[in-house]
Amino acid sequence: MSDQRARAAAEAIWASWERGQRLERLPDSCRPRSIEEGYAAQAMLEEVSGSSSVGWKIAATNVTGQRHIGVQQPLGGRLLAVRVAKGDTPIPVADNHMRVAEAEFAFVLARDIPPRAQPYTPDEILDCVASLHPAIELPDSRFRDFACAGGAQLAADDACAGWFVAGEAATAEWRELDLAAHPVSLAVNGRQVTCGRGADVLGGPLVALAWLANSHGLRGCGLEAGQIVTTGVCGEPSPIGPGDSVCADFGALGRVALELQS
Repeated sequence: MSDQRARAAAEAIWASWERGQRLERLPDSCRPRSIEEGYAAQAMLEEVSGSSSVGWKIAATNVTGQRHIGVQQPLGGRLLAVRVAKGDTPIPVADNHMRVAEAEFAFVLARDIPPRAQPYTPDEILDCVASLHPAIELPDSRFRDFACAGGAQLAADDACAGWFVAGEAATAEWRELDLAAHPVSLAVNGRQVTCGRGADVLGGPLVALAWLANSHGLRGCGLEAGQIVTTGVCGEPSPIGPGDSVCADFGALGRVALELQS
């Protein structure tokens, strides 16, 4: 995919994102024809939006998530700084098309994870992590029918990135825990709406983080110290709306809550 086509796709995605408008599909002249072309367009989003990336997200890390957006494999996306919020700041959702919240394990990296030919293992990845955080993602898509857009366009669509909120770093000895077995629940307006565990994300949060490092390493894109990576939904994406209060409870690992603008 030429830089010109990739930039045109990113410009169309960002214009839709800013205006809260939905695309039927990207124009023929810049529509990605493969996942790789979709990622090439995604890589232009920082320049087009004028926002730096603070890290990465992983979408579709289980069958439920894949069915939700109509793909058969995980997708990586950028966490743009302008779409990362603090829990005490009400988040606008009037223009959010998906209208769901997701409880997710997130990690801040202690060191770079550069591309390499040999795949990283979850144990190696653990040594690269500085801290674990409970997190909530409010994903979204710029496509009206996101379940039929296809993986290539959704990769360009920043893997359905929306708003992201991370809680405080876990103080428990989380490195000694079986994160795959660790329970997570999500409540909306004080009522539990879904529960899951770490195994929901590719078999475990560290497995998902290793997938991202290996997948993006094949594209020559390493992960960097200080970046945050959120690893996908535990349980199911849960419906939300304006005025709702959302809380993800990770037990000994902490809680994170947010309010949605009414």
